[in-house]
Amino acid sequence: MSRSISEFVRGLPKAELHVHHVGSASPRIVSELAARHPGTVPSDLDELRRFYEFRDFAHFIEVYLAVVALIRTPEDVRYLTYEVAREMATEQRLRYAELTCTPYTSVRPDAPGVGMPIEAYTEAIEDARFAAERDFGLVLRWIYDIPGESGIPAADATLEYAVRHRPEGLVGFGLGGPEVGVGRAQFQPHFDAARAAGLRSVPHAGETTGPQTVWDALRLLGAERIGHGTSSAQDPALLAHLAETGVPLEVCPSSNIATRAVTTLEEHPIRAFRDAGVTLTVNSDDPPMFGTTLNREYEIAAELLELDEAGVADLARTAVTASFAPDDVRTRLLAEIDAYAAD
Repeated sequence: MSRSISEFVRGLPKAELHVHHVGSASPRIVSELAARHPGTVPSDLDELRRFYEFRDFAHFIEVYLAVVALIRTPEDVRYLTYEVAREMATEQRLRYAELTCTPYTSVRPDAPGVGMPIEAYTEAIEDARFAAERDFGLVLRWIYDIPGESGIPAADATLEYAVRHRPEGLVGFGLGGPEVGVGRAQFQPHFDAARAAGLRSVPHAGETTGPQTVWDALRLLGAERIGHGTSSAQDPALLAHLAETGVPLEVCPSSNIATRAVTTLEEHPIRAFRDAGVTLTVNSDDPPMFGTTLNREYEIAAELLELDEAGVADLARTAVTASFAPDDVRTRLLAEIDAYAAD
């Protein structure tokens, strides 16, 4: 009996490259954290769902930071990380994920509570990483990102955390937060230093601004993957450059709709990217906050790109090859995808 694309996606071993640490906290996880730290975030699950209804990108950032404020102790960090890993592995069949972490929001002196030491933050995520691989077979790696709205102080601190307190699982250096009014050029020295230390450059760009932001990420920050890159479709020369160089886009369709970066899924530029020969990976960004899952994003991509099972399996392979996973993990996961697709 033939299976539907949804059934195929559900069982497909997958890697994810653009998914945020705090933004992956499901209502179940946020409810537990809100109960620990009563305040602005509701602990009731129905109220939480309404809390996650975004008006625009600025409102999303406001809600996101309210959830960040619940992460006050190393125990909170460890709980969040391990429970996110549990849901990734058991509900999405993720086998590898690069989680974007923003340690500045938990470590800085004016963070909620008293601000935890970077050593405690690092120990918490690393302990959860080892436990996730042992308990769920999920390999985790970290990308530390600069919250762009906090400017140079955040960039200085994030670079210090990444270089002087580098956890074993750290593979990349990123830049997130609002793009409007936050130029990429100011962060060039930080990315230069991170790359010199062996970290890979993975900034967000072109989500809520034009294609020039993507060019800046490529030319000034040495981007090896682009987070979102949605507006790249507006610039044929940029599309040609991305296709020629093979720099992948981390495409997150539902996120773009939720933050109003794109009006409707039918208008999403993913087809334009594919038609131009740009390397695509499909990701969930902040899945519970956007009412989605990685499985759902694969289903959306399959529909928009008119993919069959073989095409969907190719998407999964692309995520693995575009990842910064160790060679043995890549080889093992590609073999798992091949075996599943051939079944």
